[in-house]
Amino acid sequence: MAATSATTLSVGSTTSLGCKGSSISQSKAFGVKFNSKNNIRSFSGLKAATTVNCESESSFLGKGSLAALKQSITPKAQKGNRGYVNCVQPQASYKVAILGASGGIGQPLALLVKMSPLVSELNLYDIANVKGVAADLSHCNTPSQVSDFTGASELANCLKGVNVVVIPAGVPRKPGMTRDDLFNINANIVKTLVEAVADNCPDAFIHIISNPVNSTVPIAAEVLKRKGVYDPKKLFGVTTLDVVRANTFVAQKKNLRLIDVDVPVVGGHAGITILPLLSKTKPSTTFTDEEVQELTVRIQNAGTEVVEAKAGAGSATLSMAYAAARFVESSLRALDGDSDVYECAFVQSDVSELPFFASRIKIGKNGVEALISSDLQGLSEYEQKALDALKPELKSSIEKGTGFVQKEPVAA
Repeated sequence: MAATSATTLSVGSTTSLGCKGSSISQSKAFGVKFNSKNNIRSFSGLKAATTVNCESESSFLGKGSLAALKQSITPKAQKGNRGYVNCVQPQASYKVAILGASGGIGQPLALLVKMSPLVSELNLYDIANVKGVAADLSHCNTPSQVSDFTGASELANCLKGVNVVVIPAGVPRKPGMTRDDLFNINANIVKTLVEAVADNCPDAFIHIISNPVNSTVPIAAEVLKRKGVYDPKKLFGVTTLDVVRANTFVAQKKNLRLIDVDVPVVGGHAGITILPLLSKTKPSTTFTDEEVQELTVRIQNAGTEVVEAKAGAGSATLSMAYAAARFVESSLRALDGDSDVYECAFVQSDVSELPFFASRIKIGKNGVEALISSDLQGLSEYEQKALDALKPELKSSIEKGTGFVQKEPVAA
């Protein structure tokens, strides 16, 4: 699992697509090299007048995007001015809805999802200001068709037939505000939106971003249970940002190639419940006790680092949008038949005594196919103590979410 370091796109009569990026989370570290001199008519909807040249170690969201592209195209040999060439025709076929699309996370997330070659329809929902976002995105010449939906009366139509629902809706964290401070506002928002998902696309993958994730995922689970449509394999708390940060900070600290770095992050998605397993870093890396302490604390407090840097103007929106887009892409690849999709996520789990836990998972067509419990074996003494310490706080957050729904009526 590694985060992208840079991605550059330039479109002209001869288009150059240069991407330096990351591996999608895998059970082992890997690198990708894609050097194509073939002339192709289109790539992920980015059309050039004549040719596209691709040179990259990995694609926009990593190795998986290349796999998705290869799986979603039909190569055809056509004779052109320069002889026979491979023509790439993306076959986008999945419908994605973003609930909270006009917000700080929603807008950049919508742009990144719009770039996916696997998305045929992109539905954007919010309570206000979403029409302009949709109009703006609709001008991007990528395969997906963009539609906007505003207010509760249009929510059902937004969700009809959707394969993946992403929920970044809610208020952002401000300076001095903890994730628990967000609870009362965001809990109601998530409850309402998940009720609509249950009624209109109960088989969809549901990606919860709204904080506090440690509580909002249990809220979503309780709502789905009360609606009679709960499938624990299809409900995900998106903790990918913790992995992205861990990979970035470790690569910087140890002067490693970012594309090679893979740090599993387990537990939850707030403060000390975020536990990077530095002893499991790939490639194998040695850390001093001081480095372990410094890196762990920085990864746990990285959200606060951004909130303070923005001085009241927002929270971690761009990095969260990137991480969420990566998780969406992984889900779409899994739905499309890729059998090698691994990510860390906060899901219903039995790898610990807690009912929900973030760990590495394998994702397939039907959602979570496997929980990778081996990451929790052979921990360092520091990690084992940290794991023991996080459990009471995570347990409390889970119970808070569950209790919230049990006290509230669920819409018919």
